[in-house]
Order: sequence, then C-alpha cells, then structure tokens
Amino acid sequence: MEWFEALILGIIQGLTEYLPISSSGHLVIAQNLFGLTNPDDILTFTVLLHVATVLSTVVILWHEIVWIFKDIFSRQSWRSYNGLNDGTRYAINIIISMIPVGIVGLLFKDKVEAFFGEGLLVVGICLLVTAALLAFAFFAKPRQRENISPIHAFVIGIAQAIAVLPGLSRSGSTIATGLLLGDRKEKLAQFSFLMVIPPILGEALLDTMKIFKGEALSTSIPTVSMIIGFVAAFIFGCIACKWMINIVKKGKLIYFAIYCAIVGALAIIFA
Repeated sequence: MEWFEALILGIIQGLTEYLPISSSGHLVIAQNLFGLTNPDDILTFTVLLHVATVLSTVVILWHEIVWIFKDIFSRQSWRSYNGLNDGTRYAINIIISMIPVGIVGLLFKDKVEAFFGEGLLVVGICLLVTAALLAFAFFAKPRQRENISPIHAFVIGIAQAIAVLPGLSRSGSTIATGLLLGDRKEKLAQFSFLMVIPPILGEALLDTMKIFKGEALSTSIPTVSMIIGFVAAFIFGCIACKWMINIVKKGKLIYFAIYCAIVGALAIIFA
C-alpha cells in the first residue's frame, strides 16, 4: 500500500464513518479501485482506521463523555431507572443499544465478514437500502419525544447491528431509525456517535488479539503509510463528526440519500 493510497483510505474512513453514506461500503469500493486484495493488510489497516475515528469521537464529544461519567459516579438512588440522573440513564441506554450488535458479533461474525468478500454488488444494494431509509426518514414527520427511551435505544441498536453489512450506513441507519421513532434530531447524532464507541473498541481489541496471535499478523503495509492513514482518519473524523451533528439538526439527510442512490447504482453497474 502506497502512502497516497493510505491517505485516501484514511480520508474516506474519517468522513464516511459519520456521514450517512457507509464507511465500509466506500472502503470496499476504494480497495477495489486500488487493487488491494491482501486480507491481512485490509484487516490490519481497517482496525487502525476504526481506532482513529473512535478517538475523533472522543475528542469532539469529550464534554458529553465527561458529563456521563460524572453522573454515573455521583450520589444518587439506583432503585429505579426513573430515579437515576440524566447521565446515568444515558449510559444505560448506550449499554442497551449495544446488545443487538453484541449478539451479531458473537454469533454471526463469520457470516457477516463473508459479505465483505462479495464485491461491489452487495455494497451497491446496501447503499440503495441506505438511500431509501434516509429518504423515508426525511419525509416522515412523527411527533418528537424529548428523550431517547430504553426501548428506542434497543431498536436503534438493532439498526446498528444490521448496518454491519458493507454499504449499509451505520450512522445513517441509527439516525434514520431514531427519527422514525420520533426522537429529537438534536440528540440523535450525539447518541449515534457515542453508542458506537464501545462496539468499535471491542471489535478493535478482538482483531488486535487476532493479529498478535498470528491469525492476521503478516502485513506488507509500510509504517509510514499506516501513520498517514491513521492521522488522516482522525483529522477528517473530527471534521465529519462535528459537521454531521449540525447536518442532522438542520434535517439535510435527503442529499445523502441522493448520493447513496447514485453511488449504489454505479456500484451495481460495475460489479
């Protein structure tokens, strides 16, 4: 992998992790264009890029993360969900949202990974599904709720679990699902980005353990390329994370639906 390929892949990951256009789908498309087919290289580099985007989330939403932990460790009654403070309820909702993706990761990980070897056809179809979901969420106008409930957190978590497929946007699926449920758009993007931190870190930890066990150890990626990719993913992840929060507040998701429809159609044509 050349340094400029790593740079482009890092930029793509950083931007598309938060914009509702599927980071996995765009990475598959870019890897096909560059002719990158070594599975060990792809696994190692993908883990690296995901860690970079998680760090960008932590940087942009640092105040929210601190608020959650302060509330968790403050004095309060733990007798009921309604008796908890806002930060602790928020943390519980994030944990609830992790249940579906945890089940998928434990029971269906190999089957999901098999989809990443199916080429552009699966990516194109999933991008079209993403486009339809974003468009539907844009035109639907349910009555908005003030706070995300545990049930809604679980349903949004199901959307995140399904979005492990390449081409199905995680942020697009979770935000669109929340909008369809009637959750306030001002809070959805923040919740969507925070809820992905534990699963991505967990996945990165598991893949890193595989790397050290030798299951995916030998990589031909130069160290310079890995550094460039990591830095690019982190910087553009920070930009996209902040940008996406403002986009959701303004309700501009329809433009991403159009983009996903065009890219998805092209992917199917050239599959």
